Amino acid sequence: MNIAVVGTGYVGLVTGTCFAETGNNVICVDIDEKKVEAMRNGKIPIFEPGLDLLFERNTKQGRLSFTTDLKKAVDPADIIFLALPTPPGEDGSADLSYILGVAKDLSGIITDYKVIVDKSTVPVGTSEKVHAAIAKNCSEDLFDVVSNPEFLREGVAVDDFLKPDRVVIGTNSEKARSAMSKLYDPFVRQGNPIIFMDKRSSEMTKYAANSYLATRISFMNEIANLCERVGANVDSVRKGMGSDNRIGKRFLFPGVGYGGSCFPKDVQALAKTAGEYDYEFKILNSVMNVNSIQKFVLADKMKQFFDYDLTGKTIAVWGLAFKPNTDDIREAPALYIIEELLKAGAKVKAFDPEAMENIEAIFGDRITLCENQYDALDGADVLAIITEWSVFRTPNFDTIKEKLGQNVIFDGRNLYDLKDMEERGFYYESIGRAIVNRHLHVSNGKAVN
Repeated sequence: MNIAVVGTGYVGLVTGTCFAETGNNVICVDIDEKKVEAMRNGKIPIFEPGLDLLFERNTKQGRLSFTTDLKKAVDPADIIFLALPTPPGEDGSADLSYILGVAKDLSGIITDYKVIVDKSTVPVGTSEKVHAAIAKNCSEDLFDVVSNPEFLREGVAVDDFLKPDRVVIGTNSEKARSAMSKLYDPFVRQGNPIIFMDKRSSEMTKYAANSYLATRISFMNEIANLCERVGANVDSVRKGMGSDNRIGKRFLFPGVGYGGSCFPKDVQALAKTAGEYDYEFKILNSVMNVNSIQKFVLADKMKQFFDYDLTGKTIAVWGLAFKPNTDDIREAPALYIIEELLKAGAKVKAFDPEAMENIEAIFGDRITLCENQYDALDGADVLAIITEWSVFRTPNFDTIKEKLGQNVIFDGRNLYDLKDMEERGFYYESIGRAIVNRHLHVSNGKAVN
């Protein structure tokens, strides 16, 4: 099939590349001329494991190409995917100007039947707005608008696309349903379902799924905070909960809050949609409030350790991306934690395997970015772990002791075993667990034996 993908951000580029991998001819469209030229020259603008191999193979074999010319991409296309940004406005609602702008452009250039697919995460009712925008200058016989939300997890997006748990498609058109079934059949050969429904239900499904997962995270963060107060261990609680098959094991890990391009925006947008229909979504309002507070928990622990005086202290930070295996720092907890440390008078030395360039664009020379994780420890008073990259899971603790000013680690992701840290002689604070070697903390952040 001939596919056009409008927008080459995270969703658009993964979508286009993976469709090309199953033999389709894909043209990706973007208005950014420099970005398009870079992709034509083989440069991928995002970091996503496994994407580079598919990108290179399909561009070389001519199945994947790039253009700034919308008409050039649309004319041969059977199906057109709209993978455009929907950033939150000041009131929390999703900004649909990019999608509706492209819909308006499509209205004047469609000359034969096309399936127009909303791939972006959009509020309930958006497909109807897209349909209306295209119908202004285009016969309704020449197109159908379909809702097909993405469920890609950054860091494993290629696997998620090629082997989806399910494909959700919202349409009331048999012609569009047939085209979408043909397109997705290669991805569900193992029996995972293509679920057809009406467009509004499809749009709601994406928001409901992400908001529920965000709710689980905030709930576990609340449990972790309570565990610290009552003397329970959140790791044990998590395992006890997760073994119940009604609950399951995923998204029960406490930490420093959720971030990224999806959860914060989608929770906010769903709560806003509820308000537009005179419904107060109390749970989601609480989820957002808990997450806002949780992002500062690790900074608060460090402040308390130093008797609320971080002036002149140097904090080594491991992990800047909002999660491992991505360079995405959108709404990353590290942004909030670092800003809070700087505001309190601390200096920050940081390392991340992939997100350094994006962090530098925000903080500039306000923080020091290091070439490797151990360089960040030189001259630092304590180590703070914010993102659970695999490379941080089994570090050289002897090197940490040698380089750190004192044996103090604040772990926002609970990477290390409590007994092991006790035996190694570290003062170790994590989330929802007892402080290890608490006796080492004397005053003003002096951890001594």
